[in-house]
Amino acid sequence: MTDTAAQRKANPRAFLGVERSARDLRWVPRLGPAGENRALAMAQNHGLSELIARVLAGRDVPVDEAPAFLDPTLRSLMPDPFSLTDCEAAVARLIEAVKRGEKVAIFGDYDVDGACSSALMYRFLTMLGLEVEIYIPDRIFEGYGPNPQAIESLIRDGAKLIVTVDCGSTSHESLAAAKALGVDVVVIDHHQVGVDLPECAALVNPNREDDLSGQGHLCAAGVVFLVLVAAHRALRQAGDMRAGRIDLLSWLDLVALATVCDVVPLRGLNRAYVVKGLIVARSLSNPGLAALFKRAGLAGPVTPYHLGFLIGPRINAGGRIGDAALGSRLLTVDDTEEAEALAERLDQLNRERQAIETAMLQEAETDAIAEFGDGSGAGVIVTARQGWHPGIVGLLASRLKDRFGRPAFAIAVDANGRGTGSGRSISGFDLGRMVRMAVEQGLLVKGGGHAMAAGLTVTREKLSALRAFFEDHARDAVEALAADAVLKIDGALSASGATLDLIDRLEAAGPYGSGHPQPIFALPQHRVRDARVIGAGGHVKVRLESAEGTALDGIAFRAADKPLGELLLGSRGRSLHVAGTLSGDHWQGQRRVQLRIIDAANPS
Repeated sequence: MTDTAAQRKANPRAFLGVERSARDLRWVPRLGPAGENRALAMAQNHGLSELIARVLAGRDVPVDEAPAFLDPTLRSLMPDPFSLTDCEAAVARLIEAVKRGEKVAIFGDYDVDGACSSALMYRFLTMLGLEVEIYIPDRIFEGYGPNPQAIESLIRDGAKLIVTVDCGSTSHESLAAAKALGVDVVVIDHHQVGVDLPECAALVNPNREDDLSGQGHLCAAGVVFLVLVAAHRALRQAGDMRAGRIDLLSWLDLVALATVCDVVPLRGLNRAYVVKGLIVARSLSNPGLAALFKRAGLAGPVTPYHLGFLIGPRINAGGRIGDAALGSRLLTVDDTEEAEALAERLDQLNRERQAIETAMLQEAETDAIAEFGDGSGAGVIVTARQGWHPGIVGLLASRLKDRFGRPAFAIAVDANGRGTGSGRSISGFDLGRMVRMAVEQGLLVKGGGHAMAAGLTVTREKLSALRAFFEDHARDAVEALAADAVLKIDGALSASGATLDLIDRLEAAGPYGSGHPQPIFALPQHRVRDARVIGAGGHVKVRLESAEGTALDGIAFRAADKPLGELLLGSRGRSLHVAGTLSGDHWQGQRRVQLRIIDAANPS
């Protein structure tokens, strides 16, 4: 039985009677009878408010773990770093480099996790007096991970040790090139990897099949931080006075940024990383982050939202359409003027990225509608065009997935007929497995990924066959998932109950993110007093009014041309059931309640 089928059985009656909403979802209570009992036990045993207990119970927090979950600490959640396979060998090689005063090259990925991982390692080694170089490959011309040419170039420039972060676990050829030239490589990564590992001095990856640490949920920066904790401890034990200069906790803002932007589950150590990292981030002690927050127009204290939606896209913009090394440079600079210049450049690139994405999305949606209609009869949405920017296709796939409610691929085809594509999936469908099967069928030049995201390279001649293969493989499973699609509601609420005090209490159970979703509330029978489109992104802003006359502002992002936006805009003066999440919006020095609208439905 699928999760959604089980949910239907546990909740035979839809929440507020909503069987099919604007987004074609069935609304169901998040808590079934067992969850209600768990929430009651939490409230009674630990003195928690009913609201907080319901939020935690709805996210499968065990009753006896509730207090620790609300106050996660690094001390209690951090494992012995040496429980990670090869961590001891990695630390030994790093310490050897410190003792010898070797030049170290850091080879990182071009996304936020790669930039943060590179910056952490760079700051640690430079604080110990080493000469360090960061190398981030060009997404378009070099692709993901180490390549032999770059490795050889770093060695010619004097590197005696290469540390790969957020990449390297499958780079057999590149690591062999380093070994042939007599240079050690330490790999620190978190991506899925098979039994066949490249030869290197150490490969620290909690997703190795022989790793028993239980830390496979960490992003790369989280793994790097564990390695640095162990290296710092080893230096102190050896009496190296330089270790006293290093305050690892002051770099937790970088770990939190990577953890949020890499969308890893906010459970266990990840949760502590984000909770403590937000405290550091709010001090704005990293000049690069401070400059980027200023450029992005930060209002109020730093939250996971700011990391994921203000900072992350700007750092990623360098890797997508500009200089891939800009992000890591920003996070390592200590000069305020240089930080501001880099932040300005990344902000400019992000605006350019947004313009490119908008144009590409219009083309992709036009193509998808022409071929798939509203998407309801499709298993997988596949769009491809010559001239698309390959650095944007991942964003495009995500937008298409959201628009059509189906797994989606966007493929940029170059002048030689070679397509570089990216895919995003819906919950319950393993996209990476399907891509690997296409590789085995000879339909792809290369491809891989995980359940929710995948990348591929395909020739123009194989595109039609690839579309047919994806459709045949996915149609039945995707249609079943779509038929059972639900929106889990944490509770009903009136506009008068949506207060800043409520938001403060909800934040006590945060931060929210992957694996710990933000609470969703339904506002029954609220009249739409006003609804209008705002911004270039087609956001729909509404003013809702409860039966007792209390008003609440809400916004549905990028909804204007979607069924949700059409329902909101067409319901002025009428009542709707509206579902969404609450936040404290800071504007012109004041904090106010705002509802982010996720869905809506006509009262039955």
